Amino acid sequence: MKILEITNVDFSMRQFLFPLMLALRGQGHDVVGACADGALLDAMRAEGLRVVAVPMSRTLSPLAQWRAWRALVRLIRAEKPDLVHAHMPISGLLGRFAAWRCGVPCVAYTCHGFLFNQPGSRLRRVAALVLEWLAGKVTDIYLTVSEEEARDARRLGIHHRAAGIGNGRDPAIFHPDPTVRTHLRAQMGVTEGQVVILAVSRLVRSKGYPELLAAMRAVPDNAALWIVGERLPSDRGEDLEPYFAAARAVLGSRLVFLGYREDVAAIMAAADIFVLPSHFEGLPMSVIEAMLCGLPVVATDISGPREQVVAGETGLLVPPANVPGLETALARLVADDALRQRMGRAGRARAMACYTQDRVMARILALLTVHQG
Repeated sequence: MKILEITNVDFSMRQFLFPLMLALRGQGHDVVGACADGALLDAMRAEGLRVVAVPMSRTLSPLAQWRAWRALVRLIRAEKPDLVHAHMPISGLLGRFAAWRCGVPCVAYTCHGFLFNQPGSRLRRVAALVLEWLAGKVTDIYLTVSEEEARDARRLGIHHRAAGIGNGRDPAIFHPDPTVRTHLRAQMGVTEGQVVILAVSRLVRSKGYPELLAAMRAVPDNAALWIVGERLPSDRGEDLEPYFAAARAVLGSRLVFLGYREDVAAIMAAADIFVLPSHFEGLPMSVIEAMLCGLPVVATDISGPREQVVAGETGLLVPPANVPGLETALARLVADDALRQRMGRAGRARAMACYTQDRVMARILALLTVHQG
């Protein structure tokens, strides 16, 4: 079977679709990727995967989306796939409608978070819901990364057979590693008794960085915050540099920016607490990675993270955009090593039971090939 995997940018293709494309190829399928070009595709191409550059855009520009639509139609007509599998809100809409327009036998979609659940005007959210409802009518296989969003899709009539599939990472890569921990902490100058809080995400407003930086000012001085990630060229919205500059002035060496990293597993092995104070999410991979590495997780009580984190057992949940709640949760874990260890062990056990890559891939592969007899 020939399968075309469509997403928006190279970051999404590299972080979310790379393992899936390898698994599909491993089953003997001819798999092709399509997204905006970028340096992060190099690793995939080095593995022999074909990823076609398409002028996808994460903006709401009608002209940009028209160009992307036309490029997708041309690509689909040229490739003649048996299955088109689209991802992410905007590229998911374009990919499915293009596949329907070209008469592709099977159209699949994986929802990594609904656009109508994201902050914005009422008009924008209603328009997003209507478009998702329409796209659902041309979608044969409808998947969501979280169970909550699968329920929403069925409840709202978007797709009556929507299935939650979860997300997964490889525990052979993400796991506690005392040797790496000792080496990296020494390399980073972590002192005896210092607690490392780690955040891994794109540097955008919706990830809750203004609240996190404000909360860190009240967290005990023996805690440092490491931030892994960058702002993508396609990211829009408020520039966070003023927040980072103000935090640097107050926190000094307690605030460490590591940029985009390929060795996230090693950095997680060296950390003590993972934090993700997002305003909205699908089912964040970073939380799964942290749990597999044995870290307690502080996250916001929103769709996705509240499905992953068992409050009081594997981590702590706080209201979104709530600085006092974030302060309290982080300070509690910084002060209690035994609690961190206990929650970390429980989180790893939960991740091993629910969020391993093999488990999730097996389910996705079964669902994607169900229409192929």
